[in-house]
Amino acid sequence: MANLMTDLKLSDQFTRAVDYARELHTEFRKGTRVPYMAHLLGVAALVMGEADGRIPVTEDMVIAALLHDTVEDKGGLPRLRDVEAQFGAEVARMVAGLSDTFAEDHDKKEGWEERKKAYIDRLEHEGEDVLLISIADKLYNARAILDDYRVVGMEVFKRFKRGAAQQLWYFGELMKAFEPRMRDERIFKEFGRVVRELSAETGIPCPSCGQS
Repeated sequence: MANLMTDLKLSDQFTRAVDYARELHTEFRKGTRVPYMAHLLGVAALVMGEADGRIPVTEDMVIAALLHDTVEDKGGLPRLRDVEAQFGAEVARMVAGLSDTFAEDHDKKEGWEERKKAYIDRLEHEGEDVLLISIADKLYNARAILDDYRVVGMEVFKRFKRGAAQQLWYFGELMKAFEPRMRDERIFKEFGRVVRELSAETGIPCPSCGQS
């Protein structure tokens, strides 16, 4: 049933969040000349696009989508405390739920497999607001990989810490984690469709990707 109880409205807080993210994320997307802000704004747009769905989309959710990489990539727990001071406890809660590490030093993160498995395990205990933003993030990533694969082929996977098989494994495990509570959400179904298409086109199996 569509959410008829609230209308999503963006305030000056959203504008401040865009500037906050813009000042932090001056880098480019891996292996490209695409500003990283394209990803952050894209994820926020996907979240806003679900505003007519079952899960009420709030401005705090849109802001958390913009800031979802600030903690794991731009300062760990001190950054999380700053996010809370700047944007409130609800945004900080969601950003924490969307982070796969709280290491302050970007070069001293836990290993890739450890971080991803811990993140997947935590999703069971996160709220639907966090799950929706997380799906938006992973959908954006899967679409970007698929689009770039169609241009440069398997070279696209050299941009990441792990190769094609590990990326498809991660997407598949995320789908399993999302599915119990998010199976009926349009954005979850789209994520599944894109990942299965990526698996089919690359020829890399994704046993956990399902068929729905």
